[in-house]
Amino acid sequence: MSAAAAQVASKPRAVEARTPGWKQLVRLLPYLGRYKGGMTIGMIALVAMGLVGNLVPLLMGVIFDCVSNEPKPLSKLVGKLGIISVWFGRYYQPLNRHTLAIFCFVLIAAIALKGIFSFLTRWILIGVSREIEYDIRNDLLTDLMQLEPEFYVRNRTGELMSRCTNDLNNVRMVLGPGIMYSATTIITFILAVSVMLMISPVLTFFVLVPVPIVALAVRYFGQIIHNLFEKIQASLATLSARAQENFSGVRVIRAYVQEQVEIQNFDSANREYVSRNVRLILAWSMFMPALTALIGVTFLLVLWQGGRLVMTNRISLGEWVAFYTFLGQLIWPMVALGWVTNIFQRGAASMGRLNYIFDSKPKINDAALGLEGVASEDSLAVRNSPKILGEIEFRNLNFAYPTAGNGTPATPVLKDINLRVPAGSTLAIVGPTGSGKSTLAALAARLWEAPPGTVLLDGRSIREWPLAKLRRAMGFVPQDTFLFSESLAENVAFGMDAARPEQIERAAEIASIHGDISEFPEKFGTMIGERGLTLSGGQKQRTALARAIIRDPQILVLDDALSSVDTETEERILDQLRDVMKGRTTIIVSHRCSTVRDADQIAVLVDGRIAELGTHQELLGIGGYYADLYQKQLLEEELERA
Repeated sequence: MSAAAAQVASKPRAVEARTPGWKQLVRLLPYLGRYKGGMTIGMIALVAMGLVGNLVPLLMGVIFDCVSNEPKPLSKLVGKLGIISVWFGRYYQPLNRHTLAIFCFVLIAAIALKGIFSFLTRWILIGVSREIEYDIRNDLLTDLMQLEPEFYVRNRTGELMSRCTNDLNNVRMVLGPGIMYSATTIITFILAVSVMLMISPVLTFFVLVPVPIVALAVRYFGQIIHNLFEKIQASLATLSARAQENFSGVRVIRAYVQEQVEIQNFDSANREYVSRNVRLILAWSMFMPALTALIGVTFLLVLWQGGRLVMTNRISLGEWVAFYTFLGQLIWPMVALGWVTNIFQRGAASMGRLNYIFDSKPKINDAALGLEGVASEDSLAVRNSPKILGEIEFRNLNFAYPTAGNGTPATPVLKDINLRVPAGSTLAIVGPTGSGKSTLAALAARLWEAPPGTVLLDGRSIREWPLAKLRRAMGFVPQDTFLFSESLAENVAFGMDAARPEQIERAAEIASIHGDISEFPEKFGTMIGERGLTLSGGQKQRTALARAIIRDPQILVLDDALSSVDTETEERILDQLRDVMKGRTTIIVSHRCSTVRDADQIAVLVDGRIAELGTHQELLGIGGYYADLYQKQLLEEELERA
């Protein structure tokens, strides 16, 4: 990040829009729609599991009626269960071994069939949730890849990682276990209560008495859980961000002996995370015992009143056993009601955090072409656009980095910039630190959005060029070199669909890194650490330069790309680059006059304005900032030789 761009980071982050919990989950409906077939089959298996599961208490009742010498099985249900009642009557005889064997065998078969449907339900519905998790993760990455640098200045990497991992897992729990157990609870409750009402409306009334209390408890504790979990996820994001920054900056922490300070800061964030989890556990610990107590009271009432009904012959022993078994089947749905509530509240809070990413639309897009978002490389807009020749023009450019939206006017970084870079020519930009050099280079690559009509490419506003085409035509080497934790060959070939080994070696030779790589034991197969940890600063810069060269871009932007190499290596690289820069537009940002003296034109930026403009010789003749800089650097070189 340039010094000028730092002002963006200093602004407070934009407040995320708060939407009521359940409404956050509406965003998942399109994803569920993609898997209608799987969801339908899974729900059919779930209903079949409920229907077969309903047979188990009935078969238990028939068996108990058989051993208790009841003349008719489940007399309260005769004629109410259709073909099931007929089948029970056809094969039923009281105190008969054959009858007992038949119904015991059918009971075992029903339990086995219920297990099969339960397996299918879990396999299909949980599998669909994993597929949707895959889709959401891909969509998150696609959206994040399209967002402009401003978004990443305002949001720390660790926080975004937390949203894409922990929050996504909570959303997946809603789509899998949440939906599955919710549907199981509803179906089991409807089927069980329907039969229980046929057996005894009085006993069913005692079962349903706690339901309103449970509903109120679910609503009350659910809101508490939702609010607490939002805070927990925010704490976890802060914790992840701090850990990520400590791991990435571990060498700086050690160099400044700040290990204990960072440990204490991490401990403070960790303690906050734990304390919020403890508050959530407290709420959950109050909710589940209360729910269990209500269920226990219900069982006592049924045992008491049901026993009286059996003793007064108002229902048979088998009907009472069937009723009690149905009640046992309702235990898990009632407990699951609390667990599912917890899942949905967590999922709603997490989905709100993911929606923050989904709702963050790229401000640098192809809207000027009448397209939504960023067009892909295979789109007609990209294929039909003309070839980029490379003429760049800055016309009355005034640029200030965007603020956090709090209305505070930003300080202009570039002012009244008028500059034309003919196609195939080289522009060099020099000036003191913070004068806007890197900003001007970034605007040419459209990494930041300039005001309309102020940056032109081949005579057209840069906004009228598809981003995919523009970026494909550019090779950009930023001043903050970033390398991936892959091999050197993969880092050089990054951005190429299929780079040949000879192409990689040629690019490395031009960037003057080939000799260094040849001395490594694995040569181009050498794996480098995170961000190129095992390479020196100069080696990292030259690797990044090779990565830009291998693309054979029409426009090459080098933002202080040789600052970490010595003068001799710089001369060697520049000699190689002269052939590369022929016929392509090149923008070079540098503090060294030796780097820019061969440029077709040199722009000197001071306080965001072009103070001087001309060739190397012309600027020396002016005797201004550039001439002073050149004389100072000549003196430094002479002192080094001495």
